[in-house]
Amino acid sequence: MAAITTAEIRNIALVGHAGAGKTTLAEHLLHAAGVIGKPGAVEKGDTVSDFEAEEKEHHHSLTAALLQFAHAGRRINLIDTPGYPDFIGSAITALPAVEVAMIVVDGARGVQSVTRRMAKLAEERKLPTMFIINKMDAAEADLPGVLAALQETFGARCVPMNLPTGGGAGVVDCIAEDSGEADFSTVAEAHTAIVDQIVEVDEALMEAYLETGQAPAPEERRNAFRQALRESHLSPVAFVSARTGAGVAELLAVIDEFCPSPLEGNPRPFANDGEPLEPTPDPAQPLIAHVFKVSTDPFVGKLAYFRIHQGTLTHNSQIFRNDEKKALRIGHISSTLGKEHTEADAVVAGDIGAVAKVDDLHLNDVLHDDHELDTLRFSAIPLPRPMFGLALTPTSRGDEAKLGAAVAKLMDEDPTFVVERVAATHQTVARAIGELHMRVMLEKLQSRFHVEVETETPKVPYKETITGKAEGHHRHKKQTGGAGQFGEVFLRVEPLPQDHETGFEFEDATFGGSVPKQFLPAIEKGIRQALERGVIAGYPFAGVKVSVYDGKHHPVDSKEVAFITAGKRAFMDAVSKAKPALLEPFVEMEITAPADNMGDLSADLSGKRGRIQGSDMLPGGMCVVRAIVPLSEVRNYSSQLKSITGGQGAYTMDYSHDEPCPASVQAEVVAAYKPKEEED
Repeated sequence: MAAITTAEIRNIALVGHAGAGKTTLAEHLLHAAGVIGKPGAVEKGDTVSDFEAEEKEHHHSLTAALLQFAHAGRRINLIDTPGYPDFIGSAITALPAVEVAMIVVDGARGVQSVTRRMAKLAEERKLPTMFIINKMDAAEADLPGVLAALQETFGARCVPMNLPTGGGAGVVDCIAEDSGEADFSTVAEAHTAIVDQIVEVDEALMEAYLETGQAPAPEERRNAFRQALRESHLSPVAFVSARTGAGVAELLAVIDEFCPSPLEGNPRPFANDGEPLEPTPDPAQPLIAHVFKVSTDPFVGKLAYFRIHQGTLTHNSQIFRNDEKKALRIGHISSTLGKEHTEADAVVAGDIGAVAKVDDLHLNDVLHDDHELDTLRFSAIPLPRPMFGLALTPTSRGDEAKLGAAVAKLMDEDPTFVVERVAATHQTVARAIGELHMRVMLEKLQSRFHVEVETETPKVPYKETITGKAEGHHRHKKQTGGAGQFGEVFLRVEPLPQDHETGFEFEDATFGGSVPKQFLPAIEKGIRQALERGVIAGYPFAGVKVSVYDGKHHPVDSKEVAFITAGKRAFMDAVSKAKPALLEPFVEMEITAPADNMGDLSADLSGKRGRIQGSDMLPGGMCVVRAIVPLSEVRNYSSQLKSITGGQGAYTMDYSHDEPCPASVQAEVVAAYKPKEEED
């Protein structure tokens, strides 16, 4: 691709709910720009965006795809993102790389959960938004109703810039034209509404408009449109049919003419040494870039996609990552069209590029070539926490190492997929956003890395504690013919507050040398072994103070190992008398769903031992319910919420605190515990 300037670049992200038609729209944009001869179809698995095997199998985008092409003297960087809530992390990380978020809305289904979520995130980051109402020719489409829902949900800034005509066969421009045929409303009304909206950001322009009644000249319109877009005073609405291509050429012209370049867009947030810093989109300044996507290609290896916010990156450059002093050599940089990569000589400020075979690059890394920027950090948008978990066990015993290496690569690609070893349950637990997300990641484990695993519902990470005070005692005596073992320990236990810094205190309360000082660390070691392995149900112990107040020793037979055993058994004896309790984790939940489902949601959560903390009504007939619920009751909540809300609900979940289990639950867990016999 020929050399380009920052002013010629347009960075766009297609976001929105699953099924709205983003990938089909991207295909028709590529076709209208002359990049491909024929638009592909999601159902056939031949689209440019959905090139991964899992995407072709599921017929849905599962990760963000970068489409870079030229049109009308512009360099257009289009990012097609997934719409399923399970894969929203990939859409979120793409937002800071663009100047405009185009939110695609289904003309029949209207505003959905991901529509709201992406619009809210864009607003929080001062990212201009446009709404694209797709499927304008569908028989079941309710275009006036969807437009009204957008205006009710997101405000009066949602003004149509064109209207469908001929039963969805085309569109009529409502910015340049003040008359014409439209399928609903009138062109004159829409023309007046959008001109009124854009002139409000320019006092002189508004004054001239009010005096003459004449719409601004084309150049004045463009400038005012872009300013209104940047200031979130305008979120223009365009109509298309991605199925037939109607309105797509006009949308491409809007991108060329009205979308801001990186010179005009709102800067992305960085902080240098804790102080806010706004990069200047100047190719001659020191380099500032950030990595917004990482993927693994079977042929070229690891790929890192980056946005240049300032400066220029050329091939064979030496750059620095974050605060590292060792330089990274960037070999080949490339432009990307789906899975196709074309080598590039340079990537200038405002542009997007990809680099292969740099294993040290990770999501949200900051790239620079100036040591004065060592403390520069990118302010990333928080990602949803993965809460849907499955315990993984390799089917082949020799696959443990392969599993570790494979999940490390998957986590590098997708930060909303996490695999960890849970000490409390002795399980390797994978966590994803939802069931579909988990299923796709397990498919990748098998197809890419040839690792097969067995899965089961992970155990709840309970904790053990005590609620009373007690004393414990154990004498360890062992004689095997040679040197014997002897140690005797008396101790007391008492509960500590749950918010205690470490959850454990050890006190030496002996006197008169009843236990020599050199054996006290051994007693503590034995107690810590019991803390780690649990006493009543095999879960880690916390919230206890142990005071050793007496004991006995033998001048010959007393050894460290004897006092380890005596300390552990004395502690277990004391715990059994100190009203032991099992603590279970509670989570804070925030559920967004149609308002009609509020009563069903509240009843369901109450039936799960949840406590409703509050609820609010949202625009567009939605509500939000906040509750605190035991984790054990909502481990598979995604499928339950889908059933209650017909797929319209979304939720977030985060750890809150631990509480004692009900007696019935504790009895069941304790009864299932089968401790292993240990040798003294």
